[in-house]
Amino acid sequence: MEIRFDNKIVLVTGSSRGIGAAVAKKFAGLGATVIIHYSQNKKKAKETFDGLHGSCHMLLQADLSVPEDVKRLFDKIIRQKEKIDILVNNAGIYEEEKWWELEFDQWQEHWKRTIETNLTGMANLSFLVAKQMIGQGYGRIINISSRGAFRGEPSALPYGAAKAAMNSFGQSMAWAMADKNVFVYTLAPGWVDTDMTHDILETDRGKAVKAQSPMNRVASPEELAHAVMLLAIPGNEFMSGCIVDMNGVSYLRS
Repeated sequence: MEIRFDNKIVLVTGSSRGIGAAVAKKFAGLGATVIIHYSQNKKKAKETFDGLHGSCHMLLQADLSVPEDVKRLFDKIIRQKEKIDILVNNAGIYEEEKWWELEFDQWQEHWKRTIETNLTGMANLSFLVAKQMIGQGYGRIINISSRGAFRGEPSALPYGAAKAAMNSFGQSMAWAMADKNVFVYTLAPGWVDTDMTHDILETDRGKAVKAQSPMNRVASPEELAHAVMLLAIPGNEFMSGCIVDMNGVSYLRS
């Protein structure tokens, strides 16, 4: 079966590097028009954008923790491309803290930064895009969650909480739109070897992380991109609402 996304407009949030960049490149290589979104790293985003196959792609900046930025991002895409067919909610931040040592005001900032970006920003963008998809009678939303939503994140409480909420949000949205030809899927990876995690994975801690999987490794961004393509293709409609684990058997649930 040949996978193609010709004539599809795809928005990948947090696609300047890592998982998002791999997903964006994969979609572009399969014929899609891709919107590269970034928050701060314009240089990396431009590198990813310049490496996309094909033409007519877009490069846009927005701070997803700011509702006005989310609306501006959405409105600009609709003005120029008229639609969004596939949304990949990938953008997020991960901060480890010895939270039990924080002062209350520090805890408030730690919680707020993560929740507003990883959960509220994703929800605001999904709200806008989902309504547009309902109007056009077609769409797919793919959320990049984490095994931490199930396994826990003892040093990153807001991150684990946000990802667990993302799972629930995606399933609720999938239920609401099941009869509207708009489908929602969630991918829950474990550790992924990106430029943000690579140095850690080269340490003793990284060896222990890899040993959590019987494959004795972590995922590559390209493996996640491949999984996203499989969720995005036609024929998976009855999987809407699913949460697909992708952690190399490092955490099993039933």
